[in-house]
Amino acid sequence: MDRKTIDMVNRIMDTGRMGYAYVYPSDGGTIEKGHPMGEENPREEYLIATTPENMADFISSHRDAQRITVTDIADRPLLDVGGGFINGNPGPGIRTKIINRLAKIQTGEMAAGEVLQLERSKSDAYFAAEDRAVTMAEYGMELG
Repeated sequence: MDRKTIDMVNRIMDTGRMGYAYVYPSDGGTIEKGHPMGEENPREEYLIATTPENMADFISSHRDAQRITVTDIADRPLLDVGGGFINGNPGPGIRTKIINRLAKIQTGEMAAGEVLQLERSKSDAYFAAEDRAVTMAEYGMELG
């Protein structure tokens, strides 16, 4: 596990709000090398900070996507973006903050910030390694 992955997971967790983003490309997907079924992989998956600012920056960085779905960490839908519309209710006032920030980015009034995102495969590997470390520590305490 590289330092960059560890740092990004920590930065996302430090926001206190994290979830998953699923990006469906406008070209319908790409063939992923080594995909178990050898089929099309119709989406990209990310662990992201689900703060209004980060979600707006994430959406603006994927303008060419056909659709973006954002969920909480338990994979419950927060919002769905497609066809120029933002659907869903990510929480009181959050949708408005996202729309306001996106409008400022799109009009050039402000630049998008750094997006706190990590490919889902990397975040899954991080959490699996963390689980193994905790298990080993607990086992070591039992042996005394």
